[in-house]
Amino acid sequence: MENTEQLQKELTAEIVAASDMKALEDLRVAILGKKGRITEMMKGLGAMPAEERKEAGKTLNILKVEVEKALEARKQFLEVQELNAKLAAEKIDVTLPVRPENQGRIHPVSKIYEEVTAIFGEMGFSVAEGPDIEDQFHNFNALNMPANHPARQMQDTFYIPNPDSADKDDSFVVRTHTSPVQIRTMEKQQPPIRIIAPGRTYRSDYDATHTPMFHQVEGLVIGKDITMAHLKGCLYDFVKAFFELDEIPVRYRPSFFPFTEPSAEMDIGCLKTKTELKIGAGTDWLEILGCGMVHPNVLRAGGIDPDVYQGFAFGVGLDRLAMLKYGIPDLRTFFESDIRWLKHYGFVPLDISSMTGGLSNNGGAAR
Repeated sequence: MENTEQLQKELTAEIVAASDMKALEDLRVAILGKKGRITEMMKGLGAMPAEERKEAGKTLNILKVEVEKALEARKQFLEVQELNAKLAAEKIDVTLPVRPENQGRIHPVSKIYEEVTAIFGEMGFSVAEGPDIEDQFHNFNALNMPANHPARQMQDTFYIPNPDSADKDDSFVVRTHTSPVQIRTMEKQQPPIRIIAPGRTYRSDYDATHTPMFHQVEGLVIGKDITMAHLKGCLYDFVKAFFELDEIPVRYRPSFFPFTEPSAEMDIGCLKTKTELKIGAGTDWLEILGCGMVHPNVLRAGGIDPDVYQGFAFGVGLDRLAMLKYGIPDLRTFFESDIRWLKHYGFVPLDISSMTGGLSNNGGAAR
């Protein structure tokens, strides 16, 4: 039998000299394959005497293990080397300017989110968030919505079974509004409270002005001396800033929401024609949001004493705001992932909205 120490040195040197994965694989087959060098040596063990065969078998197994270690080490080295070469060949110089025809666009909803946050941030509001999957207490009960309320029907709301309970009243819902964030904020924070709660909401509806998923922003202000006058002033300043007008006609119509009392719909002045909708001028009116003073039952559900504190709340659809401000006719197109639509209605990246730098005038829509 050959000198195994010398053979190990020779084989190790050949392995280290393998320049690529193919050469290494060919070498592995030549050494350990069915007709490989070490395999042939092991086949010859059967012709040896028992004592000699035992010692030779032990030596050959050690040789095989060492060769396998050398092959694996070289394989890992070559894999890293090949990966580095591939990364170097495919690298992209991120300092190069983006080609205009391939430049991405900011979705109108993202833009409106920035604008609304900038406006209310200037007024001292903070942004609050909550889960998309809610329990019925936070989504309905705490908001003074009785069990027979139409919004709780299966045809309007997406329910999710509770794996821990067979009772329908214990099932979860995909939140139908961002109002549960108001309850969760009251549970964690004592007044004064001044927050907005933007986010996704879900309802079983689909047409030109409704989709199963849409975006809302709701506001909540709670203090000891909050009145309807504060609500009207806050919302008037908001619509002026949002539509970037010095003056805008507004009116409030009595309405009903279970979580506010009194409740109102806010309308803004506009001019409607067959081909145009102009905000801020004309003799027509356009409903834009719902609002009201927070119902005492809602304050109690949030752990706040309604005999000491009161507040106002409002809610408006971000998608609707985008449609009004940027002339988008169909809500369904917001969610169809059409790159042509986004190129037309989208905004230039890094065009950040701010009250000091401007909301939509820093480059404007990409169209």
